[in-house]
This record gives sequence, C-alpha cells and structure tokens, in this order.
Amino acid sequence: MIRLILGGDKSGKSDFGLQRLYEGTMPSLLLATGRAQDFSFGQQILDHRLARNPEIPVKETGIELPRLLEKSILEYQSILIDSLDFWVFACNKQWEQAQDAFLHTLSLVPEKTQVTIVSCEAGLGPIAASSQVRQFIRRLGALNQAVAAVSDEVCLMIAGIPLYVKKA
Repeated sequence: MIRLILGGDKSGKSDFGLQRLYEGTMPSLLLATGRAQDFSFGQQILDHRLARNPEIPVKETGIELPRLLEKSILEYQSILIDSLDFWVFACNKQWEQAQDAFLHTLSLVPEKTQVTIVSCEAGLGPIAASSQVRQFIRRLGALNQAVAAVSDEVCLMIAGIPLYVKKA
C-alpha cells in the first residue's frame, strides 16, 4: 500500500501522515528528509520530534532515501517519508538517477507494507521568477505525478482537511 499526501505549507500534511503511521501495523519507521538550514526550520523539526511517539525510530535520509527505503521495507510494516520536497533539494545534480532509484524502490514495496509519502503540492503557487526555483518546482511536480501514478491512495490536504483524489 502506497499513500501520497500532498498539500501546501502548513496544510496539515505532516500531521495527517503521522496519524496514518500511528494507525499502521508495527513496527513503524519515519524517514525524515529535511535538515535544518536555519533556526526557524530547526525549531520546526524539534517541534515535530517532540510531538511524535518516541518509540518510533527516525532515520534522516538525505540523498540516500531510495537505499534506506529499500532496506526498510524488509524490516518495517509501516513507513512514513516526510517529505519529498526536501529530498528533491538534497538530490540536486544527481536528480535523474535519484528519481529513477526512488520510483524503482516504490515498485518493490510488498502489499503488506504501508508506505505513506508526504510532499508539497508544487502547482498551486505563482510561476517562479528564477530559473532555479522553476527547475525545483518542475522536478517536484514531475515526481509527485510519478508517485501518484503508482500510489494506491492520493490525498490533498487543505486547511487540515483531507480530500481524497484517489482512494484505495
């Protein structure tokens, strides 16, 4: 079971993903892709850490998300990946190989394993003025589309309310 949860910044997507993780079969794992680059994001990561169940292990992935996910689907029944947008930042120049590796790993997820993936919905904002931001938005949008295509369930979070776009 692969579930994709999309939404804008502060839409409630991470909290909803965490709820799905808690409802899943144990053992559970959180694969965190974001790394603090400034104080406010560091505080956001700390707030998330304090709010979640301390019994659930957390692994920080960086660019290694596909490799860690492939290993984890053999050990854990429920996995939360939060979030793809930070992973896209981490991949930078290795983008094409990283995206291919991630999509391949998703094809290996056993039916009994629940993988919940959180990502920002890239297409809701204005067209970016800089080429770097446009490149990021296009990469994230293409990745979201590819993940949605292989997902059993796709949910868009709006103001903390899940709207199911694709239901298992």
